[in-house]
Amino acid sequence: MHHPKITFIGAGSTIFVKNILGDVFHKSALKGADVALMDIDPVRLEESQIVVSKLMESAGATGNIHCYTDQKDALKGADFVVVAFQIGGYEPCTVTDFEVCKKHGLEQTIADTLGPGGIMRSLRTIPHLWQICEDMTEVCPEATMLNYVNPMAMNTWAMYEKYPHIKQVGLCHSVQGTAEELARDLDLDYGDLRYTCAGINHMAYYLTLEKKTENGEYVSIYPDLLEAYEMGQAPKPNIHGNPRCENIVRYEMFKKLGYFVTESSEHFAEYTPYFIKPNRPDLIERYKVPLDEYPKRCVEQIANWKKDLEAFKQADRIEQKESHEYASTIMNAIWTNTPSVIYGNVKNEGLIDNLPQGCCVEVACLVDANGIQPTAVGKLPSHLAALMQTNINVQTLLTEAILTENRDRIYHAAMLDPHTAAVLGIEEIYALVDELIEAQQDWLPNWI
Repeated sequence: MHHPKITFIGAGSTIFVKNILGDVFHKSALKGADVALMDIDPVRLEESQIVVSKLMESAGATGNIHCYTDQKDALKGADFVVVAFQIGGYEPCTVTDFEVCKKHGLEQTIADTLGPGGIMRSLRTIPHLWQICEDMTEVCPEATMLNYVNPMAMNTWAMYEKYPHIKQVGLCHSVQGTAEELARDLDLDYGDLRYTCAGINHMAYYLTLEKKTENGEYVSIYPDLLEAYEMGQAPKPNIHGNPRCENIVRYEMFKKLGYFVTESSEHFAEYTPYFIKPNRPDLIERYKVPLDEYPKRCVEQIANWKKDLEAFKQADRIEQKESHEYASTIMNAIWTNTPSVIYGNVKNEGLIDNLPQGCCVEVACLVDANGIQPTAVGKLPSHLAALMQTNINVQTLLTEAILTENRDRIYHAAMLDPHTAAVLGIEEIYALVDELIEAQQDWLPNWI
């Protein structure tokens, strides 16, 4: 019996690899999958091999595991390619993104999706994603890429434009993750929810969000969420145990817009001009905005990983509960022709009428042996589409910049960023971008 080959690019992200493969090995049809781990860091690669080997043995997986530092070798014959890496790493590049922006008066929370941080991350990342597409074209042209690399919308858009023949989908856990959080806020069983959701990555909205009643009917939980928030019963403490992230921003936007957004409050605060302003500590306090959240999170994760790694090395077995990531569902659906529905980031080809055609949108997708099949949404509520467009403006200009090697468009993308434009003047924006480019020139394409 033929078994799939799963290649991980960026396999030094050991915890992520463990979570995804833990899900994979819960699927009986995938237990025999061969696994290729690829990373440029041989130490991290060896750590991942140790963990994955124990995970496979504990799960009764029967496939082979091989490690590579050469990308094309790892991709040969792959059926599925999982991509998860961070070019430039937390140090030096993420630290630079935060420190340079702060020097110029621009505070950030996460800086991986939009704004100067997201722009620089995309410029560092897209050339490497293109190289993966180039190698896939040569050695595994029929493989499906499952892309987890931020900034999701810009990365996915750029790959669709330059390598339209590559089968790919951008994956995030914000849709199903937020639905789980909202069920928890109302003490509901997540399994009793149903929803429709659409938009762009990190700014999709639940167009419907309903719970199943005792008589089997479905009713909207939006009135319950508003009441719980007004009564101080929601949001509950952070589901991940992070006391810095209180989720106030999203509930306040929900009150104003009538729809709940999928990505966290700490993310959303920097996608709009409303919450982070110079000399306005009252806004930071009122909406509980966690400035510099991502660097703090990175430091904590690095420390925790060192502890976890030692525990994994000592353990005889490594058990992994199923997560709510979509990767294993997609692989199983394609490999076994078992129809499933996921939310994916794909090219807008007649999917959302009032967002630009060709941009990257996040919609429900049917998955089976025919691959990823996005579903059409129609028109979004106009105010939601208008808010998304402010983010798509940045994505459009950045994608054009890197496709046409037009350095001017990098500045234009920063100028159109809602948060940046609300804080800095035009010359200040240009000076900020100049300094970021100078600081990261070793990580950027030569034309920049």
